[in-house]
Amino acid sequence: MTSILAIHAHPDDVETLGAGTLAILAAKGHRIVIATLTAGDCGSAEAGPEETAAVRRGEAARAAGMIGAEYMCVGLPDLGVFNDDPTRRRVTEAVRSARPDLVITSAPADYHPDHEATSILVRDACFAASAPNYRTGPAAPLGAIPLLYFMDPIGGRDREGRAVPPEFGVDIGSTFETKRAMLAAHESQAGWLLKQHGITDYVGSMVGWTKRRGRDLGVDYAEGFRQYRHTPYPKDPVLQGLVGEALIAVG
Repeated sequence: MTSILAIHAHPDDVETLGAGTLAILAAKGHRIVIATLTAGDCGSAEAGPEETAAVRRGEAARAAGMIGAEYMCVGLPDLGVFNDDPTRRRVTEAVRSARPDLVITSAPADYHPDHEATSILVRDACFAASAPNYRTGPAAPLGAIPLLYFMDPIGGRDREGRAVPPEFGVDIGSTFETKRAMLAAHESQAGWLLKQHGITDYVGSMVGWTKRRGRDLGVDYAEGFRQYRHTPYPKDPVLQGLVGEALIAVG
């Protein structure tokens, strides 16, 4: 059994970009933890931040439970995710608490500042998590730096609208309906995404994107990933092996 941490900025980000792959891994018996750096407290135009955060944490836990995953929230505020030492220590403590062999996180270049900051923080937390003298809290240091992967950015594009191609894809045709149900659990977002983003059907938007990535890779539905291999991070293609026949090679 491999222990996998999927950690992104907000509730619903992991579901939008990686839930199909996580469902495949969960069905194979691997341990899954889904974490968010924030509880999505700014994700409402009607309720206050505390009420919004409570609702969204509940939705995230229900979505994770659909595949038998644990849910964890680091507790940072929306639009308050910054690459500084106190925040890095909190994220490192979260990584240590999850005890992952493999981490999947947000793309380094994305439309949302919290997404980009999350990518940097998680990358550096994976490095710091095995350093005993980098003290963060009660969780023990990891024995080694975990494997690190990036999900696609939202819409497959960076902040300037340039395409960000995946290194490999995962055919999620067998788990797409689970992915759809997991995202639909975040029902409080319907009104907010309409107001802030002009998205009339947030689940339909995910369906369209997942189909587009699938067309790119020659299947009906797909999710894309890239592996971070810079020294001293581990380079073995473990996630690629774990998804088995669902792996789609690129190039």
